[in-house]
Amino acid sequence: QAHLVESGGGLAQPGGSLKLTCTAQRMITSTFNSAIMGWYRQAPGKQREVVAMITGGRVQTYAESVKGRFTISRDSARKRVYLQMNSLKPEDTAVYYCNGENQELPWGQGTQVTVSS
Repeated sequence: QAHLVESGGGLAQPGGSLKLTCTAQRMITSTFNSAIMGWYRQAPGKQREVVAMITGGRVQTYAESVKGRFTISRDSARKRVYLQMNSLKPEDTAVYYCNGENQELPWGQGTQVTVSS
């Protein structure tokens, strides 16, 4: 079964940038290439929410709160999904996860993003 590994989180100042990487280990390449993949986040005391999605054809959708600041992309050969986060705000602080559109894969450990001065 696929194993999702997220990385790239850390501490950033407001207005700063981070780039997150999700690697879909043990996932068949053709399955990955056809899957709609997304980034999710969960802030303390809040429910997990969708941040961005990308189709196999690279059509992207974003939550209103991150539109214009975040960019999702994917690398089919490496079975990776990226999230470039610019103009970070304190309210972006959360644990970030990747998963399929229907959250059908086992959740990874996530990567912590903290935005603070």
